[in-house]
Amino acid sequence: MAVCIREFRIAKDHASAIRLWETAGNGVHVGPSDTAAEIEKKLQRDPDLFLVAEAEGRLVGTVIGGFDGRRGFIYHLAVLPEYRQRGVGGQLMDEVETRLRAKGCIRCYLLVMTDNRDALNYYEKRGWQLMNDLPLAKDLL
Repeated sequence: MAVCIREFRIAKDHASAIRLWETAGNGVHVGPSDTAAEIEKKLQRDPDLFLVAEAEGRLVGTVIGGFDGRRGFIYHLAVLPEYRQRGVGGQLMDEVETRLRAKGCIRCYLLVMTDNRDALNYYEKRGWQLMNDLPLAKDLL
């Protein structure tokens, strides 16, 4: 199965990405930041860090990277169930990590729910380390 990793295109990919995220299972949630208008803001900042995996003419995976000039962040790694365990997520992560490194990013974060053992195991195998500190969050809506 040939998978192409490419940059996200809002007109072509937004609806498919939303469907993927809505059905991704434990760990990926669709929220106010996932509207087309909010995604457009993301694309204005660093479009090269929002990647999709395409196979057989359809979107089968996504990952969103962010970089503020100091730290990186990973969001919405998701792969269609029928394409999991085939290396698609690894290809997406490898590419977004490569692109973050090229921007000068030396430390990156991602959030995983503590009860999402599959995701925690996946990321730990890829070299990510669990932090003991609890993150803080605030909605600015």
